[in-house]
Amino acid sequence: MKASTPKPHFAKRVDLTTLQLFAAVGEAGSIGKAADRELIAASALSKRLSDLEAALGTSLLYRHSRGVELTPAGQSLLHHARNILFGVDSLQADMSEFAFGIRGHVRMVANISAIVQFLPEDLGAFSRLHEHIKVDLQEHVSADVVKRVSEGAADLGVCNSGYGVGDLQALPYKTDRLVLVCPAKHPLARSSMLKSQKIKQNSQFVKEYIGFSAITFESSLAYDHVGLHTNSTIHMAMRRAAATANLPVRLRIQVTSLDAMCRMIDNGLGVGVLPHRAFELMQHLGDLVALPLSDDWAQRKIDLVARDFSALPGTARLLVQHLRGETI
Repeated sequence: MKASTPKPHFAKRVDLTTLQLFAAVGEAGSIGKAADRELIAASALSKRLSDLEAALGTSLLYRHSRGVELTPAGQSLLHHARNILFGVDSLQADMSEFAFGIRGHVRMVANISAIVQFLPEDLGAFSRLHEHIKVDLQEHVSADVVKRVSEGAADLGVCNSGYGVGDLQALPYKTDRLVLVCPAKHPLARSSMLKSQKIKQNSQFVKEYIGFSAITFESSLAYDHVGLHTNSTIHMAMRRAAATANLPVRLRIQVTSLDAMCRMIDNGLGVGVLPHRAFELMQHLGDLVALPLSDDWAQRKIDLVARDFSALPGTARLLVQHLRGETI
């Protein structure tokens, strides 16, 4: 489309629905997928985009057989659209508080470690205290949590912030500890046993080993690993540690969930690194043990992140206070 001079007062011609639809297309990379998500006919959505381009006087999308891509102007508009939609959501949440008391919803993104270990109980308790507040939660790796909060696609994020949060503000939420999980009969488990005790089993006294000494991650590199996806903070920490040791990670299988990792480990496909509390919740999935890791990076902080905590809608501020155990 040939660029033309923007029409005067074009802001009056661009409505919030069109901005929402444009943002959906930018995120989906497809008019058809965005139309399905927003429950609108693809032809109607395409017409709105054409009208938007005409109003702005510039092309916003590159259209090709595989879908669409944002032009530089489209990327800029997506950034502004997200800010505008974020502001409107904040306005709606705040106004609803005046009209109906504390009501509204919070858009939240979190990494898998927080979702498995801490958020079910914390969000459940929050929901019972504030039944009129809806929390929309999506799972993303920590890097994407930071990205989505930065772009205004979410009010609040929960992530491992050890590798930076950019311009976002961060508040402490939880700490966790990474362990190496392996089958109980694995050589690493046998070599790490601390002590034994006699217990009665089937009318006979047998030895049962309790406790394991800490091991280094480097000592696990002689064995196959079951890992999480490439962008996860655990995977990146493993890669850094292996590079420091000048050894490769023998990554045999990658999975997207911690329960799948435990099942793979139980079936002899490798050892794996995961948070200790998550292991405690999932150890019933097999005859597995958790060996403490002595590496500094195995001790982690999980933070709450936001663009500006003081500017969050009232409902989101309530959730932050609850997650941090502050008096409301």
